[in-house]
Amino acid sequence: MASRLHPSAKFAQMKIANGILSAAKAFDPKVFVDRIGAEGLIITCRKRCVMFSQGDACDSVFYIQQGRVKLTVVSPQGKEAVIGILGPTDFFGEGCLTGQPVRTSTASAITECSIMRVQQATMIRLLHEQPDFSEIFVSYLLSRNLRIEEDLTDQLFNSSELRLARALLLLTRFGREDEPVPIVPKISQQTLAEMIGTTRSRVSFFMNKFKRLGFIKYNHGLEVHSSLLNVVLHEPIHKSAEQKTYESRQASHKNVKRPQSERYWADPIS
Repeated sequence: MASRLHPSAKFAQMKIANGILSAAKAFDPKVFVDRIGAEGLIITCRKRCVMFSQGDACDSVFYIQQGRVKLTVVSPQGKEAVIGILGPTDFFGEGCLTGQPVRTSTASAITECSIMRVQQATMIRLLHEQPDFSEIFVSYLLSRNLRIEEDLTDQLFNSSELRLARALLLLTRFGREDEPVPIVPKISQQTLAEMIGTTRSRVSFFMNKFKRLGFIKYNHGLEVHSSLLNVVLHEPIHKSAEQKTYESRQASHKNVKRPQSERYWADPIS
């Protein structure tokens, strides 16, 4: 029997689900491209091409027409984390509009991309001269801000299973019912693990579980079905035998009492 969710956790699930369903509805990419026109530079990037690196000068805004882009950050200790996978109609690098002097992340292509680059001064001028364009862009930024809030809520309240389900739905740009949308490109389980803050082994466990239950399938790429939204909207499905075995082993491992000699070598100060 599924356990009851705390009201705050249930609210978190509903808020995140609503964010998935309403994503990418407020921004019209054609309007943006028409307004920029010849003032934007169209660049074609191959897979693994780096648009900018963490620490580079922040002097332009990028708009994705085709392809996928990965944003990563690296800590002073060298640990890397994926903070976003972006696709068509997404902006990145907009921090330059707030006076940000250097890039705080690295942007790299994970497929072949067609990207429009707009210089900082040009973007600022368009925002001042064209109020309707400014309204469109601000609307996009607000939706991005809501997405960041949902990401934080997801990390604070939800299990790794729910976080993975949400990430898969967002990667497919979910919005159409009863129609699986293939994830392009193929994203490694390690990248998914870095996105949701867990280990690759846990991602593998839940991916196998989703596949067994018919939520996803591999057919010339990964296809995610709309039924996966049930994992986000409701308490996670009943635990499988494999998951119960995994959790019982973890619990028994924690409760094992070590011999005195092992405790001494583990904690020589005591």
